[in-house]
Amino acid sequence: MKPRITLAETTLPQGGVLTLQEHDGRKSLIIHGQQICGPATREVEQEMARLACAPFRPARQPKIWFAGLGLGHALAAASAELKQKRGALIVAEPLAVMADWHREHLPESPLLHDSRVVLENDCGPTGLARHAGMLHAILLHLDASPTTPENRPWIDDRRWLAAAYEALQQGGLLAIAGSRRTANISRRLQRCGFDVAEYSVPISAGAKKPRFAPIWLARKGRAAG
Repeated sequence: MKPRITLAETTLPQGGVLTLQEHDGRKSLIIHGQQICGPATREVEQEMARLACAPFRPARQPKIWFAGLGLGHALAAASAELKQKRGALIVAEPLAVMADWHREHLPESPLLHDSRVVLENDCGPTGLARHAGMLHAILLHLDASPTTPENRPWIDDRRWLAAAYEALQQGGLLAIAGSRRTANISRRLQRCGFDVAEYSVPISAGAKKPRFAPIWLARKGRAAG
């Protein structure tokens, strides 16, 4: 049996330890013994990014905003989906050490190879407010993305949802993915003014008994021109 190797660790502001592990060549982010990002979230994160970016392939300067860097799964999918040289892939990552981990342990990361990647350090409402009316898509994973100071998903914060709505262009998309169904997300987004569609995608492609995870796409108003 191949061992689990701890590559790096850091203490989180909310308490607890975030660990970067490798097992059989696959990397994971672990908190309290639970995987929050890794093989269990990879395909869902990638599909979220593809769905969110697909409408903006014709855009001249697409601006995509990510809540957290994670292991770069969503970022890599967006980088592949959108080829525009004048686009921007904006990653709001409050833990500076995450970028260091990518540089040291994730040589395939778009952070190292895509010049369109821009790092910011605030994934809260204030960070979103800096982009008012400019973003084509906002991407958040309920497990893999950073949480509020109270250790809650950012979508539980009404100010964050309002800031996300205002940060999007008309026709822009707020894409949310999770590892399991969460009650009332569609209704919560609709109350903020979004048109919402929900998808189910397999957690592991090719599995004999596939399990599915949800993705919500919340659109602001009419389609962007």
